[in-house]
Amino acid sequence: MISTLIEMPRLRAVPFSDAHLTERYVGWLNDPGVTRYSDNRFRQHTMESCRRYLESFAGTPHHFWAIVTRDPQLGHVGNVNAYVDTNHSIADVGILIGEGRAQGLGLGSEAWLGVCDFLLRIAGLRKVTAGTLEVNTPMLRVMERCGMRPDGRRVRHQVWEGRETDMVHGALFRDDWLARYPYGPFTDPS
Repeated sequence: MISTLIEMPRLRAVPFSDAHLTERYVGWLNDPGVTRYSDNRFRQHTMESCRRYLESFAGTPHHFWAIVTRDPQLGHVGNVNAYVDTNHSIADVGILIGEGRAQGLGLGSEAWLGVCDFLLRIAGLRKVTAGTLEVNTPMLRVMERCGMRPDGRRVRHQVWEGRETDMVHGALFRDDWLARYPYGPFTDPS
């Protein structure tokens, strides 16, 4: 794992470490409201299963960050992962805002922008992808706000709350990103 610190206006994405392996974190993964749209809803998580997940990043090109707010009252509010395919210069990104007090504040979009900027500008990948259920309105909004273009749809791909639902995919491309954010997504060019 080669994750690096990413600074944003209200957040930092820090390499996930043992310090982030807390009962609070495990609680997010076992909370049906938090994992409503995630395959994590099918698993029971423990401190040990979370430690194994963290360890799975060692020696890989993949990234796993803790999202930490600059507000010490909130602290660690979620996580972002990026699975990197070095052969094709692509990263598939996933995000979880687990802390209820942090939801609905735009922190997910800010973290998403920061991580995508790192992957496309600093790491130099050519494409960043993401996928979510068509019923996951919050994630679809993050993808839209960050300028992801449609990148396919898997029709009736998963069952969510007893009904078939599509999986919607989006993508960002390095050249488009650099044209849109020549100085980064948090820098005012004027």
